[in-house]
Amino acid sequence: MNGKIALALSALFARPDIGPWLALAASTLVSLALVLGLYLLARGLRLGGDVRIADADHARRLAEETCTGFDAVDITLDRARIGALVRNAEGRVLLIRRHGARFVGRELTSHAGVRLDRHTLTLETEDRRFGTLTLDLGADAQTWAASLRRLVDPQAGQPA
Repeated sequence: MNGKIALALSALFARPDIGPWLALAASTLVSLALVLGLYLLARGLRLGGDVRIADADHARRLAEETCTGFDAVDITLDRARIGALVRNAEGRVLLIRRHGARFVGRELTSHAGVRLDRHTLTLETEDRRFGTLTLDLGADAQTWAASLRRLVDPQAGQPA
């Protein structure tokens, strides 16, 4: 039986009117099958996806991972759940943001890079690689903007 199939395929490929089209169709089908296989592998490994901060407890855990010993007492989440502001009892504030499929955080030491626009708060850190982040905090934006004016610079020991 295998010999007959091989003979039939070689006869089809030998025909000048069908051979090139059949080779193109076969290579296209193989490529599609490989792409589908890679998709299923990535899906099985749960790669990619839409990563967001689930809730305040998740933001608290992220703050602890970012800065060991950071005990969050006040948390506000961006409406899209891509960032958060977390404050501890000492008044230190961490900005947590999504970076690819994970989260990173930086401590805000000054209010110099903070801009309020109604319900959004745009924040810059001293680390240029961290970038600028605009958080939609709703009614909390004004409260957080006012509280960030009282940030204490750890090197100077006085409000920044």
